[in-house]
Amino acid sequence: MTGASASTSTPLSDIRLVHVVRQYKPSVGGLEDFVASLAARQKGRFEHIRVVTCDRVFRGGTDKPLPPREEIDGVEVVRLSFHGSSRYPVTPGVFRAIADADLVHVHAIDFFFDALALAAPFHRKPLVATTHGGFFHSGNAGGLKTVWFNTLTRLSARAYRAIACCSQSDFDRFATIAPDTVRLVENGVDLSKFGDAGARTPGKSIVTIGRLSTNKRVDRLIEAMAVLAARDPQWRLDIIGTPFDWSAEDVTAMIIKHGLGDMVRLHVGPSDTRMREILAKTSLFASASVYEGFGIALIEAMSAGLVPVVEPNAAFSAFAAKHQEIALADYSDPLAAADALQAAHARLSAAPAATRAAVMAVADAYSWEGTALRYEALYREALAR
Repeated sequence: MTGASASTSTPLSDIRLVHVVRQYKPSVGGLEDFVASLAARQKGRFEHIRVVTCDRVFRGGTDKPLPPREEIDGVEVVRLSFHGSSRYPVTPGVFRAIADADLVHVHAIDFFFDALALAAPFHRKPLVATTHGGFFHSGNAGGLKTVWFNTLTRLSARAYRAIACCSQSDFDRFATIAPDTVRLVENGVDLSKFGDAGARTPGKSIVTIGRLSTNKRVDRLIEAMAVLAARDPQWRLDIIGTPFDWSAEDVTAMIIKHGLGDMVRLHVGPSDTRMREILAKTSLFASASVYEGFGIALIEAMSAGLVPVVEPNAAFSAFAAKHQEIALADYSDPLAAADALQAAHARLSAAPAATRAAVMAVADAYSWEGTALRYEALYREALAR
């Protein structure tokens, strides 16, 4: 098709699908990885796939605009200029970029979500969205966010034929404003990326993976590591991340402050190959994050065979309620967190092979192949509305 309204009977192979997301490659992050992974599994199943995004990397890049049009891994990428905040990038060019679309898939709750919804009577494109945690990534401006959510977000949500919530916490929240269109479609994870990469022999080794953003609370994890190191100097922690709210220098200063220069290593933006090398010497995965939209790093770590000890935020608590292999720990209490990490190591040491197999089996339930098919079903449901 060429931008005409798709009918219920239109096969997906005749659909021109456009993903709209504020950041995409070469930017690095969970949102970017999600869209890239989904698009990779949609190639050849739709008439055409395009990703529409902003023309600059918000964090860790330069102010120089990226090319306005590019093909990345066989997917067309269109980049648009914007102004305003990186959290709410005002990008009026998006309407022209979706002009020939049969279906538009919006990722996250930002300008794109609101603008495409409010202009729906004019562009008349079927809209679906994925929440990716909404905009509740921290406690900052919580009251204002709640008011925004219950007013503008509630109004915008009415224009979407289907809203995919990538975690139970997202589903519970969005069901209050769009009960008829929300569906739980948990994120897919590339299990081959780090599959079975973890250490076979249990060691006192921990890894954390994620952006160096304040909500990840790597500072609390370092404090817990200081307690462990005082008890036993054999403990090691690898921090894998990219600069965001904190720079590499900020995190290095935290490490030095606690006298952990020989026990904690920071790896900034390592390749997947290098990450596998790090995981091969690691037994536990830790996260002190107070907010997660889903928790891709948790599932990736479990696919490697690492035993997780994570903060009881909403997303991780929902996982732990379903999977006993996931241990929760309050990282605001360094002593309690250190106890939980030691207990996880003891469990692993008591039955290494069985414990590794159990955590990898949990990860298997979140493969990308199943998630991509669930999105196809969601698209068909949206087109039928």
